[in-house]
Amino acid sequence: MRKLWAILFLTLAPLFAISGPAKADTAVFAGGCFWCVESNFDKVKGVSETISGYAGGTMKNPTYRNHEGYQESEKVTFDPSVVSYKDLVRYFLRTTDVVDDGGQFCDRGDAYSPVIFAMDAAQRKDAEEAEAEAEKYLGQKLKTPIRDFTTFTDAEAYHQNYYLGENRVLTRFGWVKQSYAYEQYRLGCGRDARVEQLWGKAANTTGQGNDILQPAK
Repeated sequence: MRKLWAILFLTLAPLFAISGPAKADTAVFAGGCFWCVESNFDKVKGVSETISGYAGGTMKNPTYRNHEGYQESEKVTFDPSVVSYKDLVRYFLRTTDVVDDGGQFCDRGDAYSPVIFAMDAAQRKDAEEAEAEAEKYLGQKLKTPIRDFTTFTDAEAYHQNYYLGENRVLTRFGWVKQSYAYEQYRLGCGRDARVEQLWGKAANTTGQGNDILQPAK
């Protein structure tokens, strides 16, 4: 009887098989404070995971206090059948100050400079095409380099999903929720205001929907 049940299971199992997870791909972007970049990409349909960390450097075991040679970055896992890599690059460009290579917004220095880390030749090609579109739209050269991906180290746990945090932290506003502290930081840093000034109608400061991912016209 057991043998009969085993035969039936092997025969019928394919009919009830649960399809596996959708194909996933990875992108890595540096665009200033990784809290903000994570917040931006979490709004994009087709993105399944975002991890804040440090990319591009050579020093072993980078930390928030010491990540010399690295950029604060975001590792983005996405479903290419839902959103293409090129569209993610378009989105990234329209959420950053692409003509400032001295940092981003109120955060200055190389650790905050914008970078697209291409995982392979196909990503580099897509990124170059997206940047060419952006340069045509803005009428000026971008200062957001495309570099070959080398290393990525996850940031400390307290940095992950920082913008959603419910813990209370001490700020110049007193003890407030972490999420509120993040909102005030982003506002005070002038991130969205500068993006809107630079990009005009092509800016994306809300992340609602994927319609803004199309080439700027």
